[in-house]
Amino acid sequence: MPTLSGASSRRRVVIAGAMAAAAIVGTPLTATAATASQSGAAATRVLSASTRFFTPPPAEGSAAQALQLAEQGDLTDAAGIARMEATPQAVWFTGGTPAQVRAQVRQTMDEAALEHAVPILVAYDIPGRDCSEYSAGGAADEAAYQAWISAFAAGIGGGKAVVVVEPDALGNLPSDCAVYGTAAYPFTDQDRIAEVSDAVTALEQDPGTDVYLDGTNSHWQSVGTISTRLLEAGVQNAQGFFLNVSNYQTDTASTTYGTWVSDCIAMATDPANWAYGKEADCASQYYPATVDDPSTWALTTAWYQQNMGGAVASTHFVVDTSRNGQGPNSMQVYAAAPYNQPASVVSTLFAGNWCNPTDAGLGVRPTANTGIALLDAYLWIKTPGQSDGQCDAAGGVRAWDYTAYTQPGWPTTSADQSVFDPLWGVDDPAAGAWFPQQALQLVQKANQSVS
Repeated sequence: MPTLSGASSRRRVVIAGAMAAAAIVGTPLTATAATASQSGAAATRVLSASTRFFTPPPAEGSAAQALQLAEQGDLTDAAGIARMEATPQAVWFTGGTPAQVRAQVRQTMDEAALEHAVPILVAYDIPGRDCSEYSAGGAADEAAYQAWISAFAAGIGGGKAVVVVEPDALGNLPSDCAVYGTAAYPFTDQDRIAEVSDAVTALEQDPGTDVYLDGTNSHWQSVGTISTRLLEAGVQNAQGFFLNVSNYQTDTASTTYGTWVSDCIAMATDPANWAYGKEADCASQYYPATVDDPSTWALTTAWYQQNMGGAVASTHFVVDTSRNGQGPNSMQVYAAAPYNQPASVVSTLFAGNWCNPTDAGLGVRPTANTGIALLDAYLWIKTPGQSDGQCDAAGGVRAWDYTAYTQPGWPTTSADQSVFDPLWGVDDPAAGAWFPQQALQLVQKANQSVS
């Protein structure tokens, strides 16, 4: 997370440089979303279509990379990095004492007020977060989390903010974790649901705060499973849920999946509907659709059209578009020459394609002008350019046949190969650290046609 002190002056310098660079190079990195076309959308959303989102200080490492590129004569990519950092995106709060997080949130709110902008704040301190893996950490227990999230809410005060509550908290319940039930991981699903509910209660006291809970992504939890978890965690007391954080699913897939989740919640909470209390019976991306075959998704959409009855979907959502401009990587390129990786390796790479994949690009720029009634905004929630973690064979998200393909300088021992990322040819930075190779590719492969 960027240091917050001195942020305003640093931001002015970076934004001014980015604007100058953009004027030299010309076109923006990504397109803006289409103009709203549904007549009822503005009346049903909390976020105005004209909402201006806050641009925080540049991520640590970004300015140094832009400067290095400029000194090398690569003004196009230097300007691209600068423009990326001058784009509104979320500010993450990942720990500290209650007093510290209150002060940090308050400072961000004050800086956003100077910009006349709405900040996107990510609360990320849930006990046992990320199954104690790449982004391990979090508060010690429910009581500590209650104190932390209450202080977070106090830092917002009476201001306007979008709050993304605990990415992956509902996608990875403690019982989903490999370490569940061990002495080192004493967390329970009941605790997790209570903690997210605590966050909703604390944050929703401010009528200017739009609170969104973890809705995972279109290639993860089924519609019925995540609908159940969202309802248990109090989504009906929040503005809605968020999708695709730190992932790469397309806007079309996310919007379709989000609409299904909202439909399922509507059916399961309507006493007159046959599916009342039966979220598990909701159609999903897995049935009757096939998750990796978009041509089948119309089957699930048709199922909802046939089964909604009088239920009316009203649960809103937002989508993280920070890195999804090229969609998810199928990893099939590694099956062909010169890599010639076997099917088992490609399968493992595809299963781990959420973790620092190659060939990703920036997606649609943040906007609340989406043209879709239930979709409140496209946001940059994950900080583009920051690593997802040390993506390697030891973590289970990489595999590689080094006898089929290697490069001079690549590791030759099993121990070194286990912590190496052959997709990038480096040992990846830790989660949250700047990943210059990935940052550069995000800029170079930004989707200019996203709408």
